[in-house]
Formats: sequence, structure tokens, C-alpha cells
Amino acid sequence: MHDWSPLISLATTFADTATTVTTASNALPPSQTRGWQVICVTVLCSTLAQAFKILTKLIKTGKLDLRMLAKTGGMPSSHSCCTMGMAVSVGLIEGFNSVSFAIALCLAMIVMYDAAGVRRHVGLQAKVLNEMLTEIFSDHPRLSTERIKEFLGHTPKEVFVGAILGSVIAYLFNVWAVSHFAHV
Repeated sequence: MHDWSPLISLATTFADTATTVTTASNALPPSQTRGWQVICVTVLCSTLAQAFKILTKLIKTGKLDLRMLAKTGGMPSSHSCCTMGMAVSVGLIEGFNSVSFAIALCLAMIVMYDAAGVRRHVGLQAKVLNEMLTEIFSDHPRLSTERIKEFLGHTPKEVFVGAILGSVIAYLFNVWAVSHFAHV
């Protein structure tokens, strides 16, 4: 016969631990059970910013271009929107003097600097390279006609508008979430 007591003891310990964790999570302050809001705000900000790009292009050109949902660059910056939305959401939940907010804000600032700086300049360099390739290979149509992607980064205005949009979305979403899920 087998001695099942070690296995039964292990199962009992596991059940006791699961009960303790469940009880402890129910006792957490509301700010520690609202991570879902940060994730929702981040996804919502990115989606809305990309949708605004379609609207912006429609207003500028009169053409509906659904491919803008998946393209980089343009008004507003979706990277700036979602990272500032995340930072503001963390600030509203954890407090604007918390370490979590400081980390989120620093990440947002790095992303915005990169979008308006490095990525934008790479796009400008790609434009120059494409012009050079066109001139060099214009007499040789069978040689590479593939162009380097030029529309990578953002202007400072696009980054700023994205950051403001993300902040507004985060504020509105968190106010809505608190009013509808105050018990969470």
C-alpha cells in the first residue's frame, strides 16, 4: 500500500495558501486592484490615436485610408498618446508623487523624445536616401526600385497633441471607471 499522507499534506497546504492569497487580495486597498484600468487606458489611447490619424488624413486629402491604423508617424502620435495615458492613469490611481508615476512618466518622456527626435531624423535620412537612389538608378529601371520607409517619426506638434490626447483620455476613463466600479 502507498502512503498518501505527504500528498494529502501538500494538497492541504496548497489549499490553505490559495485561501490566504484570495483573502489578502480582497483586503488590498483599491489602488492595488486597478491595474486593469491602466491597461485599458493604454490600449484605448493607442486605438483612438490611430483612428484620429484616419480622420486627419481624410480631412487633409479627402480620402479614407484605413491603412493608417497600422502606420507609424502622423497626427497625433499614438506612442505619445498611449504612454502619457498610461502615466496619467498611474498618477490618478497611485498618486502623482508615487514611484510608479515617476517611472511611467520617465518612460513616456523617453518614448516622446524618441518619436520626435531619433525616429523623425531616421525618416528624414530615408527621404534623402530615396532621392539619391532615384537619381542614381533612374537610367536602370531593372535595378532596385524598392524605397526605404520615410514616414517613421513625428513632429514636436504631433507628439504634443498625442500627449494631451492621452492625458485627457486617461482622466476621462479613470473618472468613468471610479464612478462605475467604485467597489472594485
